[in-house]
Amino acid sequence: MRTTQAVRRGPAAAGGRVRAALNGFAQRSPSRFAILVFTLLILVFTLLFSLPVSSASGAWTGLADSLFTAVSVICVTGLATVDMATHWSVFGHLLVYLGVQVGAVGVLTMASILGMVISRRLGLRAKLIAASDSNPLRIHAGPVAEGQAVRLGDVGKLLRTVAISMVVIEGGVALLLFPRMLIAGMDVGTSLWESLYYSAMAFTNTGFAPNVEGLTPFVEDYWFLGALMIGVFLGAIGFPVILALASNLRQRRRRWSIHVKLTLLTSVILLVAGAVLYIVLEADNPKTFGHLDAGHTVFQSFFLSTMSRSGGFATIPISDLHGSSLLVTDMLMFIGGGSASTAGGIKVTTLAVLFLAAFAEARGVESMDAFKRRIPIDVLRLSVAVALWGATIVAVSSILILQITKAPLDHVLFDVISAFATCGLSTGLTEGLPDPGVYVMAATMFCGRVGTVTLAAALAQSQRRQLYQNPEERPLVG
Repeated sequence: MRTTQAVRRGPAAAGGRVRAALNGFAQRSPSRFAILVFTLLILVFTLLFSLPVSSASGAWTGLADSLFTAVSVICVTGLATVDMATHWSVFGHLLVYLGVQVGAVGVLTMASILGMVISRRLGLRAKLIAASDSNPLRIHAGPVAEGQAVRLGDVGKLLRTVAISMVVIEGGVALLLFPRMLIAGMDVGTSLWESLYYSAMAFTNTGFAPNVEGLTPFVEDYWFLGALMIGVFLGAIGFPVILALASNLRQRRRRWSIHVKLTLLTSVILLVAGAVLYIVLEADNPKTFGHLDAGHTVFQSFFLSTMSRSGGFATIPISDLHGSSLLVTDMLMFIGGGSASTAGGIKVTTLAVLFLAAFAEARGVESMDAFKRRIPIDVLRLSVAVALWGATIVAVSSILILQITKAPLDHVLFDVISAFATCGLSTGLTEGLPDPGVYVMAATMFCGRVGTVTLAAALAQSQRRQLYQNPEERPLVG
């Protein structure tokens, strides 16, 4: 009898030890735990994509293509080394659909949800992990500004917002797309599947298309394209902003944090500025907008500006853009969307803080102010670190791809930034990369999605408190 009880207790005791070990690891380093979760997800999806059941031909998919697809899906990038519409079977497309939903949740938020499953409750540790995803300042030691995106007490609301907003927004966009597909002559089953697929790819800012033609049948359907723009924009502003907007609607008040204001204002400015630049730069290009009238040119320019921020959809061949337009797109992709969003890049608030610091320096004032609020100096330091590490990753990856492919710099730089910013637009370079280049681009996508701040915090051994200060001396700069 004692032996039977001991055997019964064995699996439970082993499960308890595993749970305790994972809890301890999550407590010691939430960012490392998050990266571990994302890495395991990529490995699992790599294995699934490589199986014969995942390909339309029934053959095994090579390691380079299956790994790249897994990274692109989990990191919601949208780049591909195979024809996504024809290479994968129904099972493979279901993996893509499921993978982008999982990847869109975010690195640290996904880790917090897994931690909640392990501990069976959303305790302080899980809240700290999730809050770190909405506010990278929580990764660092020291006080956190009161104007943070999400407070610890609101983390439960944030996780509910993540789930509800994905269902509601994707469902709403699918409802807008479904009748247009029926009008286009598709049957009910195909229309339902592709409307759900397109809505998921829009909100997650991925940009994969389930059909061989892509957006070609809908290139002049502004209802269809407008629905995609709505999904991409809502996915790019970030879950904390969606939570704030939803809370204000319920409580009928308009008290927005500085994070919400900076995100919305900077996003709108970049959207309009990008569209204006495309109108000016592509007006004489017959391959893109040169043959369109004024109304069509304006709409297509706004569509391209929206997708350049991280959406990944395109109604024109990107390689047909002028070099100046490619450079504008590089800048928009590198900036990306809002913090804790489905978009990539260094984030719009990072750009806003850098510009506020530059304006403050130009005016000769010590503090950075926005919307009658003072931004602390540690936020500026973090913004500089994010931008610098992002630029370093892009530079290193570009050098490696240039050496591997000997391709033109503008095309290499474009695809590398698209990978880092998890955008998905491509000049066609990525699809023809040799295996070494595929692995470099996969690593670039991973670093871009995980986030430079999270990656740096995970690689750091520990947070050390410096108990002394060296003498101050000012170097010459500028």
